[in-house]
Amino acid sequence: MDILFEADVRGAAVPEILTARRAQADPPVSEYAEGLVRGVVEHWREINERIGRHAEGWTLERMPPVDRNILRIAVLELLWRPDVPPRVVIDEAVELAKNLSTDRSPSFVNGLLGSLVDAGAVPVTAEPDTGSVRES
Repeated sequence: MDILFEADVRGAAVPEILTARRAQADPPVSEYAEGLVRGVVEHWREINERIGRHAEGWTLERMPPVDRNILRIAVLELLWRPDVPPRVVIDEAVELAKNLSTDRSPSFVNGLLGSLVDAGAVPVTAEPDTGSVRES
């Protein structure tokens, strides 16, 4: 996945890669997944800047590639997908880190995303299960 996202930086056209991958359809690429890829590409610089600002003692280059991309997707969802509650975004990102990355990754991902939310960077969204409103 890191290669797909970082291909844009290296000169390959991510939309072309995504189109080819959708055409292959084995396994199929969901519309939601396609939206995430396109969103990360569209907001690449701002997402990376936000991660870098909240990654105490880490640079993007030093992070495991899986963690980097889990964080990129989560930041996209937190900032540009108000239909997904922040708590759900963070829980899903931590679960991905547990299943796909290092033993330390879940706490790192949780801490960084929590820092982003605590800093007020996340827009106001309604939490569907409680009806409460999250303020930024």
